[in-house]
Amino acid sequence: MEPRLTADFWVRAYLARLQAAHVPAYVTSRGDATAGAVLVKLATLDGKARLFQRSFDLMTGARAWVVLAEGPEADVDAAVARQRRTDPDLWVIEIESRDGRTLLDEEGLSS
Repeated sequence: MEPRLTADFWVRAYLARLQAAHVPAYVTSRGDATAGAVLVKLATLDGKARLFQRSFDLMTGARAWVVLAEGPEADVDAAVARQRRTDPDLWVIEIESRDGRTLLDEEGLSS
């Protein structure tokens, strides 16, 4: 069994990788430090956004980042608000990247 990182540790490591890649990112909602789920909002600075959530495949045990919502930024913000109402332990990281870089597809973050 693979050891699980705490949510706080993962978020700090992710923010450090984004900073090293010169991708602006901010924690807009701080969740449970140990086991909170993480959403990543990508704002492309053109009025649009995409919201990513880590998904778990029960059949294979694989983890992957999937798009939970996308479209006008106000609609994506509404999706974040709905998720926060149902899960107060949720972390939300907001990235600002015109070219859509999240680094979620990179080694160590993709699964």
